[in-house]
Amino acid sequence: MGKMVVRGAAVAGVLALLLILWLWNKESDYKVLFANYTDKDGGAITAALDQMQVKYKLAEGGQAILVPSEQVHSVRLRLAQQGLPKGGNVGFEVMENQKLGVSQFLEQVNYQRALEGELARSIQSIGAVESARVHLALPKPSVFVRDQQKPTASVILQLHANRMIDPAQVSAIVHLVASSVPELSPANVTVVDQAGNLVSDLNKNGNAANNAKNLDASQLKYVQELQNQVIKQVESIIKPIVGEGNVRAEAVADVDFSAIEQAAESFKPNSPPAASAIRSQQSSETSGTANSNPGGIPGALSNQPPGVATAPLTTTPPGTAGAPGQPGTGAATTATGPSHKESTTNYEVDKTVRYEQKAMAGLKRMTVGVVVNYRRTIDKNGKVVVKPLSADEMAKINSLVKEAMGYNQDRGDSVSVANAPFDGVDKEPEAPLEWWRDPANLPLAKELAKFLITALILLYILLRIVRPMMRPVFKKIDAINEPEPEPEPEPIAEPLGPTPEELLAEEIAKMEENTARTYRDNLALAKKLAAEDPRIVANVIKEWIGNND
Repeated sequence: MGKMVVRGAAVAGVLALLLILWLWNKESDYKVLFANYTDKDGGAITAALDQMQVKYKLAEGGQAILVPSEQVHSVRLRLAQQGLPKGGNVGFEVMENQKLGVSQFLEQVNYQRALEGELARSIQSIGAVESARVHLALPKPSVFVRDQQKPTASVILQLHANRMIDPAQVSAIVHLVASSVPELSPANVTVVDQAGNLVSDLNKNGNAANNAKNLDASQLKYVQELQNQVIKQVESIIKPIVGEGNVRAEAVADVDFSAIEQAAESFKPNSPPAASAIRSQQSSETSGTANSNPGGIPGALSNQPPGVATAPLTTTPPGTAGAPGQPGTGAATTATGPSHKESTTNYEVDKTVRYEQKAMAGLKRMTVGVVVNYRRTIDKNGKVVVKPLSADEMAKINSLVKEAMGYNQDRGDSVSVANAPFDGVDKEPEAPLEWWRDPANLPLAKELAKFLITALILLYILLRIVRPMMRPVFKKIDAINEPEPEPEPEPIAEPLGPTPEELLAEEIAKMEENTARTYRDNLALAKKLAAEDPRIVANVIKEWIGNND
């Protein structure tokens, strides 16, 4: 009974050891529960997981919490019931728990906090933004126009690693903030990244010099593509001459991205008067009689306005013939006043208005540098001989480079072609590392070592523990299944030697087998047999005689 208990305990220990080995070789499947959380939320989440007795791991430098894959969804729901994670920004939920008797100032502060938090959450939804903070400066409203101030805003962006934000996204953030705050203009919104760079200034047109120096991603990409295209053209035309790997080229493009608008107005000298075109012409002429000066005794009677002017052609002075008021025949007098004549003529003036707008991305200057390797030849002894290219070959290469890059002397382009030996081109490549020295095979070696150790432990358990323990059981099973042995027959006493009859029969058989032999052979055999053993011959004869009777 004690042996059976010991054996059962040993079997249980072996099974436990096998289970431990299986768990050791099995990698636990963990998935991300939450990532990119604040330190406060991380502490609250880990405390809640400890309280719920859920296993977890920290990854990515503590920026991600991993839990078993089968518990991810259930744990998220249970943490959401507790309001976790709360997030670093407070939104309009802060207005839900307002206490009775809160001052107007505190209400305004809570509203501003909620607005800043909601804007930060909206900005964080952009792919390149990891986190954001928004600061709003909201002035108090005033009934006086002089005291009214415009609100301003500042945004701080924390971008993901190896990510950048383009000007279009910056403009979207600026307009998002400006549209969310009353009377906030986009010009009063400032956006800064985590490195302290003012990224919102790229969208302002007031500083043209700054825009020219700070190129955006699309402009840098255009310059790089232009330079790579020139390098590709130069190398592709030189490679057939010097061979693969014997030419290196680099290009630098000076591109002007400034937009220029120019307007000019010029006047030519006036044309000859005979051929000039009249725009407008005006003339005026005035003439009349002179009014008599007032005379008489000064006073009210003489200070009267003049009467209606009359201009008779002829008058009859008193004392002449004729009826009163009728024309007479005396001398005629005419009273005339001053006359004025004015004429104005306007001629068309020649005028030329020129409006010119230069497109962006104009190539100002292109600089190309090319290095060509020495020519390699093999001498009679089979050695590699390196020698420089000739002057004619270098002149041809220089001309080809200029044609490939689109050389323009007026633009100030520069080309430099040098012939120099390349270091390391003629050396034999280094032999690759052995597979056991290659660091890339280290993880595979670790996995193989783990499986090998497991296999050796299992083999040792099977041969040294399981097999000796199961040997008595196997014997009992074999004993039960083994059939009963049959009784052995009694041994029969064997004769000491052959009897004469047996010997005779044997000889007869031999003789019958040799019937094909000739008579002489048989006679010689009989004589030999009679000489060697006469008793056998006598017995044979006796047998013959007995048969005849």
